[in-house]
Amino acid sequence: MVSLEWGVRAADFDYALPEELIAQRPLPERSASRMLVIDRRSETWTDARFLDLPGRLGRGDCVVVNDSRVLAARLVGQRVAPATGLPGGRAELLVLGPDAGGSGRWRALVRPGRRLAEGTAIDFGGQRALVLERIGGGVRLVSFPELDDSGVRDLLARQGHVPLPPYIRRDDDTGDRERYQTVFAAADGSVAAPTAGLHFDERMVQELRRGGARLARITLHVGLGTFRPVRAEWVEDHVMDAESFEVPPDAAEAIGSARRTVAVGTTVVRALESAASSVDRAVLPLRGRTSLFIAPGHRFRAVQGLLTNFHLPRSTLLMLVAAFAGTELVLEAYAHAVRERYRFYSYGDCMLIL
Repeated sequence: MVSLEWGVRAADFDYALPEELIAQRPLPERSASRMLVIDRRSETWTDARFLDLPGRLGRGDCVVVNDSRVLAARLVGQRVAPATGLPGGRAELLVLGPDAGGSGRWRALVRPGRRLAEGTAIDFGGQRALVLERIGGGVRLVSFPELDDSGVRDLLARQGHVPLPPYIRRDDDTGDRERYQTVFAAADGSVAAPTAGLHFDERMVQELRRGGARLARITLHVGLGTFRPVRAEWVEDHVMDAESFEVPPDAAEAIGSARRTVAVGTTVVRALESAASSVDRAVLPLRGRTSLFIAPGHRFRAVQGLLTNFHLPRSTLLMLVAAFAGTELVLEAYAHAVRERYRFYSYGDCMLIL
């Protein structure tokens, strides 16, 4: 069971953000971001650069990254008129993954939802998808009658677009295919990037290793829940979507022998806390699905440091950060970041909490 503080309102995690501080494009260099460093013990913060990270970490630290890779999961096509079979208006699918029930069915978000009723076909340059049924939460089941699962993945690789978050108000371009992936990306499965990892380049990885830090890789495939705001009035009433994760044995061993475990991103925190041993500072090798909701009141067992981006108001990601560092301290630090004009969200700057 997850223990949360009762009587906490989602509105407690609101903050004001000027729209111009939402980063619309990445910086030319991955490691050029600013970094706000928070000291939990002294409840203070310091303006720094991501390039300063090796000086904040060192021998005995284990830096844990998420190696999930973002699928080019957004397909843009045209509706097919039922009577004539001719192309109609624009239609989009955001393919979330194969349905657990199998039989060649896939879970997807559709746009425009009201015009894509059950039985509607969508044409993607000669390949068609068929909308089958609604399964709740805005998700539909779709099939690709002429393709097996590997064929669907090939279609995504050829024609899919990077599913940039909705607050990035532009279409994806060729640069996003590389920059919206971390340098650790290996295991296909996410519909959004584990964005704290976007700041790393190979030079930073080598500098951390030279300083004595050890890197470990886990996998958590980021799902639709990343985009879902907390609509419940009370935080404890929110239900997280389950996401697939794996903590491999070598990562569990590295974490168990570390002086301090520093998670790169909230996805890593959720995976490690889901695999936490009954012994503090240790995790078990584990593969499965997690719907762990981390909010104020959670007792952290596996993580002692966190590198993370700045998150949306009322988001489960912001609530996780507040659980780790304290709501008041985090919101005061966010207000400072706004005043100092840090860049926010996926392509924005980062925060190191120790």
